[in-house]
Amino acid sequence: MKTILAGIAALLLGAGILAAESYDIVIVGANPGGIMAAIEAARMGKTSVILERSDHIGGLPANGLGATDIATRGATTGLFAEFTDAVKKYYADTYGASSQQVADCSDGFHFEPSVAEKIFSDMLAKEASRIKVLTMRQFNFSTGDIEMDGSHITGIRVVNRLSGEEERYEGKIFIDATYEGDLGAAASVPFRIGREAAWEFGEPGAGKTYEYWKSMPAEGSTGEPDNAVQAYNYRLCLTRDTAQMIPFPKPERYDRNEYLSLADDVWTGRNTWRAFADVTPEMMEANRRHLLAGGERSITPWDSWGIEKLVTINTEPNGKTDANNQHAALISTDLPEENWPWPTSSWEWRDKFAERLRDYTLGLFWFAANDSTLPPQFRREINRWGLSADEYADNGNFPRQVYVREGRRFEGVYFFTAKDALPVAPGIRPPLHQSSITASHYALDSHAARKREKGRVHLDGFISYPTAVYTVPYGVIVPKEVDNLLLPVPVSGSHIGFSTLRMEPCWMALGQAAGAAASIAIDKAVPVQNIDILQLQDRLIEENATLIYFDDLTPSDPDFGMAQRLGLRGVLTEWSARLDEPVTATELAEWSAIAPIKATAGKTLRREALRQLDKSLR
Repeated sequence: MKTILAGIAALLLGAGILAAESYDIVIVGANPGGIMAAIEAARMGKTSVILERSDHIGGLPANGLGATDIATRGATTGLFAEFTDAVKKYYADTYGASSQQVADCSDGFHFEPSVAEKIFSDMLAKEASRIKVLTMRQFNFSTGDIEMDGSHITGIRVVNRLSGEEERYEGKIFIDATYEGDLGAAASVPFRIGREAAWEFGEPGAGKTYEYWKSMPAEGSTGEPDNAVQAYNYRLCLTRDTAQMIPFPKPERYDRNEYLSLADDVWTGRNTWRAFADVTPEMMEANRRHLLAGGERSITPWDSWGIEKLVTINTEPNGKTDANNQHAALISTDLPEENWPWPTSSWEWRDKFAERLRDYTLGLFWFAANDSTLPPQFRREINRWGLSADEYADNGNFPRQVYVREGRRFEGVYFFTAKDALPVAPGIRPPLHQSSITASHYALDSHAARKREKGRVHLDGFISYPTAVYTVPYGVIVPKEVDNLLLPVPVSGSHIGFSTLRMEPCWMALGQAAGAAASIAIDKAVPVQNIDILQLQDRLIEENATLIYFDDLTPSDPDFGMAQRLGLRGVLTEWSARLDEPVTATELAEWSAIAPIKATAGKTLRREALRQLDKSLR
C-alpha cells in the first residue's frame, strides 16, 4: 500500500500537483488562540494541524508576556482557566505549595516564558492523537498560497523553512490564529488598518489622541483618522538575581544618537504624565542640580528612576520580570511609526523589522547602562538588572517573537466597537450579546502610534479608558462571505474596540469557541455562519467557559450553566445572580410571564425558581 501511495504522490508531483495532508481543521498560528482552538476541537473528536512559522509554540505568553492582562479574574474561564490552574499547579508541585514561586505566580496569572510554553505543550500532548503541531511552517498571504472554490477554502500552501520545500494542507474548516490576519487576507476577507475617526463610531480615544487616560484627552487631540498602527515591542524577561543575570549586551548595529534624548529626560525628570504639564523649566533645572550634587534619584514630580524609567516591571516567579514599555516615558521599548507596514508586509520585511527592533531595544539598555551622558547613579541602577540566563537560551536570552499588538482587523458578521465594552449607564452592564461566546474585561488600551513630537508632553496614541465586563458575540470571529474560515485572533472590530479584545485571555477564549464552532459546522455540514449558536454556547458552558459574568458565581456552582443561559436571555441582567436569595413577588411575576413557575414569593429561592424557568425554556 505504501508503494502504491508513493507512486500516486510521484504522479501528482510530476503533474505539478502538490500532494496534500488532510485534516478536519487547519490552523495557522500556534499562539494561545490557535492552541485552544485545536484542543477544543480535539475534545469534540476532530483532527487538526497547527502550522507555526517559528520553532516554538505559545505566542506572546511564551515570549515575555508573563503578567496576564485581565481586569477581572473570573470574567474569562474555560480553557484559559485550565491554563492558569496548570501554571499554579506547576509551581506548587515544583517548589512547594507555600513557596515564594507560588506566591509570585499570583494564582497562575504570572509565569515565566518557559513555563508558559511547557504548559501549552502539556495541554496539547493530552490531545496528541488528534492534534499535529508543525513548526517552521510559513504561510505567505499572497493569494497564490490559498486555494478557493468560490467562498470556500479548499487548501493552503506553506513553506517548510527547514527544507525550503512547499507543503499543501486541506481541511474542512480553516482557522486564522495569526496576530497579523494573514490567512483571512489571503481569503480576501475585507479588513481595516489604522485608526478610525472619533466621530465614525463615537468612541473615546479614537483617531489622533494624546493621553486619554481615564479622563478627557489632552490638548492636541483631534480624533482624526489615519493609517497609524500602535507600536510594537518585545516583552523582556529581566532579572536582578546575580546568579542568573546576564549584563545587557551591546548590539552589533548600535546608533548612540537614537538614545541621546533619554539623557536629557533623566537629568530634567521629563515624563509623559499629565502632571508634567505643570512642571516649570526652573523645576527641571533644579532636578539637574540635585543629580549633579549626587542626589540618589530624580525629584521631578511623578518621575520614574532607574530601570522603571525605561520599562514597567511586573513580577514573575524565580526572580524574573515581565518588562513592558514604560507609558510615562518618551523613549522606551516601543518603537512607534516604524512598525506601520508590518500588518501587510512580507515576512522578509517583518524579519528585518524584528532585527531592527531587537537592536533598538538592546541599544536602549546598553546606552542607559553605559553612556557617560547619563548620571552615574542612574547607570548604577540600570546595571543592577540584566537579561535572564534561564530564558531563550537558543536566542541570546532575548524573546523570539515581536509583540504584534494589532495587525489587520477584519470586517466580520459583527463589528466590535467601544460601545460594546462600555456600560450602557452607570452601574449597568455593557450591551448584552445573546450570541456571546465569552465574557472578557480589559480597558480600551492602545500604545503610542507616533514618536515624540516637539512641544508635546505626551505621545500620540496612548490611551487607557475603563470598561466593564462585557460579552463578545460570535460574529466577531466570523467572516461575512467565506463559509469555512474562523478568525479568533485577528477579530472584527475598530481600532478602539480591538484594543480591549486583543488580550491573550480573550484570544484563548475566542480560540476555544472557534474550535467548538468548527466542530459543530463539520458535524452539521453547514457554513460557519449558520451553526446553531445555542448548541455552541451549551458546549462552551459544558467546558466551564463564562459567557456572561456574575460576580457571585463561578463554574463550580451546580447552576452555573443555568445562570449563563438565563443571563444571555436577559432574565438575569444584574451583576450578581443572587441564586440563594428568596424570589420577590415582582421577579416571580416577570418570570412566570415567560413560563409557568411553581414558587412562593419570599420563600422559594431564586435558584429553584430559575431552574424551573430554564427547564421550560430548554
